[in-house]
Amino acid sequence: MATVLKSQVSRRRRHSTHPLQRLFDYGHQYRKQIWLATTYSILNKFFDLAPPGLIGVAVDVVVKQQDSIIAQLGVRDVFGQFLIISFLTVIIWILESVFEYAYARLWRNLAQNIQHDLRLDAYKHLQELELAYFEERSTGGLMSILSDDINQLERFLDVGANDIIQVSTTVVIIGGAFFILAPSVAWMALSPMPFILWGSFAYQRLLAPRYSDVREKVGFLNSRLANNISGITTIKSFTAEVYEAYRLSVDSEAYRRSNAKAIALSAAFVPLIRMLILVGFTALLLYGGMAAVAGKMSVGTYSVLVFLIQRLLWPLTRLGDTFDQYQRAMASTNRVMNLLDTPIAIHTGNVALPVEKVRGEVQFKNVYFAYKDRFPVIKNLSLDIPAGKTIAIVGSTGSGKSTLVKLLLRLYEVQTGSITLDGIDLQSLNLQDLRRCIGLVSQDVFLFHGTVAENIAYGSFEAKEQDIITAAKIAEAHEFIINLPEGYETIVGERGQKLSGGQRQRIAIARAVLKNPPILILDEATSAVDNETEAAIQRSLERITVDRTTIAIAHRLSTIRNADCIYVMEHGKLVESGTHEELLEKDKIYSSLWRVQSGLK
Repeated sequence: MATVLKSQVSRRRRHSTHPLQRLFDYGHQYRKQIWLATTYSILNKFFDLAPPGLIGVAVDVVVKQQDSIIAQLGVRDVFGQFLIISFLTVIIWILESVFEYAYARLWRNLAQNIQHDLRLDAYKHLQELELAYFEERSTGGLMSILSDDINQLERFLDVGANDIIQVSTTVVIIGGAFFILAPSVAWMALSPMPFILWGSFAYQRLLAPRYSDVREKVGFLNSRLANNISGITTIKSFTAEVYEAYRLSVDSEAYRRSNAKAIALSAAFVPLIRMLILVGFTALLLYGGMAAVAGKMSVGTYSVLVFLIQRLLWPLTRLGDTFDQYQRAMASTNRVMNLLDTPIAIHTGNVALPVEKVRGEVQFKNVYFAYKDRFPVIKNLSLDIPAGKTIAIVGSTGSGKSTLVKLLLRLYEVQTGSITLDGIDLQSLNLQDLRRCIGLVSQDVFLFHGTVAENIAYGSFEAKEQDIITAAKIAEAHEFIINLPEGYETIVGERGQKLSGGQRQRIAIARAVLKNPPILILDEATSAVDNETEAAIQRSLERITVDRTTIAIAHRLSTIRNADCIYVMEHGKLVESGTHEELLEKDKIYSSLWRVQSGLK
């Protein structure tokens, strides 16, 4: 309990940390690159601000000639003075260009590297989370984090970070130059600066919640789009196109309005900043000009200050866009980091169990399980599955049959009780070893976009072509595969949409056969096939279940009548067990189900 509370406190602290600090902590391996890029940005801005100084020196040469600043250094010839100015100009421009190339390359590569690492780390972490996490969130929302939010962060690192550094450098260099060259008018010219900076930070605080809302709304919108594209067949068959277009318009309008609120605030930033800039520029123009006329300030110094005040104040108008980009990036950073900080509920054990050493004896001992905020699905269930035997589990929908499979695969954790494999508690086993020794053929077959061969070999990536074909033959899939346009190289489409339900089911069985696991789970494995195909699959299953622990979950009792033992579940409990004949003799639930399905009642 203490460990859990400590973990919760730690997560709260991380969530309360500023997103920029969270990002900096995440990219600690890039700190050297960050500091180097920052240095190059500062040096670039330093050399970028040097030409106005050279202009002032040139004006000084024109006005004072042999009495100019350069002349005081020993070069009294005017032509020689201009040669020096020209030489310095060339050097400064070259250095400015070199450092611009250097910082641009570093910042862009840094943006790409962090984007790449974040996307991979977020995806890997997502894969480690339990199924309950995905059931509580939409696919579109998660896609928005992995794609749009990370891209938003990349755009800020690509441009925005450099802009902030260079604006800060400009303020420091030019502010210092003003107080050195003309302290009497410096305070007038720089008087808008505190208000500009205060306004910028005030805008930042006001914009932050608005952009958080924007990120949330775009997540809802992406979720709607992902659901609708996946369910396009259902939409068409129920003629719901107008209804779904309306629902999408509602989400899109919410996103548009959320953006409009943020835009209304951010768009006002630049005009307000311009008014503040006008104060500083006018003050310098008036009082600086009068000081130059009165001889209190040289013409060259006045020229430099006029150029510098523009170089200082006008770039501040871009702070609006920069802070806009910054706030979008920070909102995205929080969403990505919150995903990375999501605790992993199911941890791997440290006991290794090589597949070749698995016998396949499974025991459920007083297992209790309930999904979040729902009534118990499994109640104090105990079940012994001998190694190498075929057992079947039947029962009405919602009785808990498929939940047993999820618990065995540790897709969920039991709340009380235990499950053992060959006498070893599942929570002690290495998670990868556990799942490698189990082959699952689910009623909800998922095929990846790719070839038939790639889908059969999924999970057995080193399988040879002949092994794939042999597995397909055992699953009674070879004949229909060779009749496809490209045979085993035929693209099945997203989720296997180019194939029939029965064809997808047989490919899934072939995939499990190729894996050759010591434990085979058939969760309604023949639910989507016709009677002829079912009979063919049954023949193949009789071969592949020999000396292999097999757990068959079925509604169609004809598919499991030859099992070594049949268990009947109702409301999360085992209520009957025995062979097909024994259960018929008991004349209870199983017998009633058999009579209904066989047409005897």
